Amino acid sequence: MTRIYSLAYLSSHRCPPAQAVQVAAQTGYSFVGLRLWPNAPGAPQQHLLGQPEALRETLAAQRDTGVGVFDLEIIRISESFDPHTWDALYDAGAALKAKAILVAGDDANEARLTENYARLCEVMKPFGMTADLEFMPWTAVKDAKSALRIVQNAGSPNNAGILVDALHFGRSNTTLDDIRAIPRELLHYAQICDAQGGLNFTTEEMIHTARCERLLPGDGSIDVQGLFDALPADLPVSVEVVNFGREAQTSVQDWAAECLAKSRPFVEA
Repeated sequence: MTRIYSLAYLSSHRCPPAQAVQVAAQTGYSFVGLRLWPNAPGAPQQHLLGQPEALRETLAAQRDTGVGVFDLEIIRISESFDPHTWDALYDAGAALKAKAILVAGDDANEARLTENYARLCEVMKPFGMTADLEFMPWTAVKDAKSALRIVQNAGSPNNAGILVDALHFGRSNTTLDDIRAIPRELLHYAQICDAQGGLNFTTEEMIHTARCERLLPGDGSIDVQGLFDALPADLPVSVEVVNFGREAQTSVQDWAAECLAKSRPFVEA
């Protein structure tokens, strides 16, 4: 079965959106992921919102290459969440024909977080994208069971989703049975990388690895093979490997190609 691969933002963070599309086309990916909204105020992002020329260039790159946009980042659901904060992101996603928006849950009040996730899904419906809730062990949605509980308690909207990242699988209490328990209709894509697995990391260490120092699949101790054996065999794969040290020694194109080459054996076996 032919897999669909997407070049995640963190694997091409050195590129503006149009260049990321071109790099994906040159190195064997069918899609890209773009971070058009930073994960924290002032944090790195790709600039396109409010920049019509950048949008035109990205759309032109899509037409020229046939590469699509799979997911956009990032919406964070906090205590003061207002889904209309991200109206410009929804508009851009619709223009780019993106399939999903990545969602993080930061509100420790799970009932309120669940209600706001349901509100987000409702607001996003007209734009044709899914709202994929990613569990991360340093957030309020710490594992796959938590993500599934929130989505189900939100009423399992038809554009709801759960995003599985190999890093967070390997550094949370999530088991392979927890992965298998996620209904197929909630899985739209999964992220692949590697790292040293386990639960003995501080929040600062977990965030540093996630944003700066992931490993290529096979170079760490996470059960990447077991994870992708447990996930649906036709699930699109977002290749998300950021490693500032390794990347400093190679071009964006060579890094993207190496990330894909190291990922294939774990999902095409």
